[in-house]
Amino acid sequence: MTFSRNPSSIDALIFGAGGGLGQAFIDSLLRREYIDNIHAVSRTPQPDRERVISYEYQTTEEDIDRVVSEIPKKKLGIVIVTIGTLHDGEDGPEKSIRHLKESRFLDVMRTNALLPAFVGKMLMPVLKKQPMIFAALSARVGSISDNRLGGWHSYRASKAALNMLIRNLSLEAGRSNENSTVVALHPGTVDTELSKPFQGNVSEGKLFTSAYSAESLLTVLENLTPDQTGKIFDYAGEEIQP
Repeated sequence: MTFSRNPSSIDALIFGAGGGLGQAFIDSLLRREYIDNIHAVSRTPQPDRERVISYEYQTTEEDIDRVVSEIPKKKLGIVIVTIGTLHDGEDGPEKSIRHLKESRFLDVMRTNALLPAFVGKMLMPVLKKQPMIFAALSARVGSISDNRLGGWHSYRASKAALNMLIRNLSLEAGRSNENSTVVALHPGTVDTELSKPFQGNVSEGKLFTSAYSAESLLTVLENLTPDQTGKIFDYAGEEIQP
């Protein structure tokens, strides 16, 4: 049963609520009658909004554990992790392997793969016992089979790692709960500060607003079934092969 057809109200959790997509997800969720409360986790204080409960955190394993432990989980039915980074702000994504640096690689890998996995780790007891969708934002460039251009080494590798971790989480949760759904999502190229240096290369009609991307992805999530767990989907609901 999809959430949009479920008469029972549920809570939602947005981890990374301070970004453009995080805010857009909150706006879209607030328009849905079946959503009761939205738990919004971000690194900076969020404005007070009806039905939105805000939490602040630091990007460490210990602080992720702390903030997730504070969130009521009895009605938690949908979790969206929007944590992510493209590059370290110095030279942009690596165009060649000669630009690969240890510090940059480890920072991007930690943010894009490890931190979302920590959120999943903390929520695994819930995923194992109640109907729930857990989704993390990935990217099409994390697909090994779809990689025809190369480059962007740290970012590609981190998203491929995230996709594997999502698959692992789905298998672990599914052993105990056939109603859990764990997926990765590709939002497309969204008009945020993250993408601004690269928007000139985006095909016409393929640069999305945060509102469009969030609404599209929520529609995808609403129509998923548990047998689709462990997979990667784009904003149009098309499956992306690893």
